[in-house]
Amino acid sequence: MDVVTSLLGNKNTEKYTKKIQMKIYLNILFVCLFGIMAFAQEKPVKIVFDVTSNNTKVHESTMRHVQMMSQSYPDSMFEVVMYSGAYEMVVRGKSAVSDEMEALTKNRNVDFVVCQASLNRHKIDASQLISGVRAVPDGILEIIQKQGQGWGYIKEAQ
Repeated sequence: MDVVTSLLGNKNTEKYTKKIQMKIYLNILFVCLFGIMAFAQEKPVKIVFDVTSNNTKVHESTMRHVQMMSQSYPDSMFEVVMYSGAYEMVVRGKSAVSDEMEALTKNRNVDFVVCQASLNRHKIDASQLISGVRAVPDGILEIIQKQGQGWGYIKEAQ
């Protein structure tokens, strides 16, 4: 007769054994769940940044945000849409962030677009744009389409 049976009796031994088995199963379950959570990767996101300000501080903070997020989340997608007063942000020789923008355009997960209507209104030709920036017919419509595709939205302002 083993020690457990001698101390608890036959009926109590079954209950005790079931309790131990249940604790073992729960511990295994917790270890598995913790392992899954620890190794789970975050789902990639898609974020569109809306920039309309002519304030260079807003331009600089936009570049910082995009740079940090694109590096931290390399499987995510980021698009900066510039229109209205932000048109100079993409003009070579006028932009306060041209070097940062040109460097970021080389990332596969970052896209910079400017509203063609804004460019036309300010008589800016595509040849004047920072390398890697592309024009879209309408900046607001671009944002709405991205949101319709499930993209998150960030308004860059000060």
